[in-house]
Amino acid sequence: MKIKVCGMGDNYQEVAALQPDLLGFIFWKTSVRYFEGNELEKINIPKVGVFVDQPLDEILVRTSQYALDYVQLHGNESPEFCQTLNGLLDRSGYKTQLIKAFAVSDTFDFSSLDPYIGNVAYFLFDAKGELPGGNGIGFNWEVLKKYSGTTPYFLSGGIGLDDVDKIKEFLQVPAAQFCRFIDVNSKFELRPGIKNVHALEPFLKELRELIKE
Repeated sequence: MKIKVCGMGDNYQEVAALQPDLLGFIFWKTSVRYFEGNELEKINIPKVGVFVDQPLDEILVRTSQYALDYVQLHGNESPEFCQTLNGLLDRSGYKTQLIKAFAVSDTFDFSSLDPYIGNVAYFLFDAKGELPGGNGIGFNWEVLKKYSGTTPYFLSGGIGLDDVDKIKEFLQVPAAQFCRFIDVNSKFELRPGIKNVHALEPFLKELRELIKE
């Protein structure tokens, strides 16, 4: 299991120095964490671009501009949209992988994921909130017991420093066998987009120790 820090802002290099496994940059203009930099200074960490119901050409432009390793779709993108985007990325020579996010509630229908299988590399399970993401709230991980698929997934939704023990317990249950990334964002912020590296550092250390167990 690996760690993604999402919602990068101007201090992304400080976060990169902590060596998380992925860094997420939000390219949805409505977001308070919208990344406006024209370029990213060289960092040796794979980059995720987050988009919400945006046109294919815009996603492709950003993928090229920022050399994105992953594209995260956090809106209502259809299976057909994902399939088309995958084809365009392949024909453009990109090795970019798709992540499709879903807002999960206690009544979430996991069969709705079936049409996406084969069109995305990962699912991302987030809390259902007012915004597409970054709401700072969690969801009941017990509902993931209903997930019977084999597509690997990111676990997101208001995860903070106080959740290490909860993550440890979760990793012991069958539902966690396809969890590949813990995704954090708003619980580690000084303000939107600016991460608190002094809080992130002990979290990353504790989680890495946990993964070793």
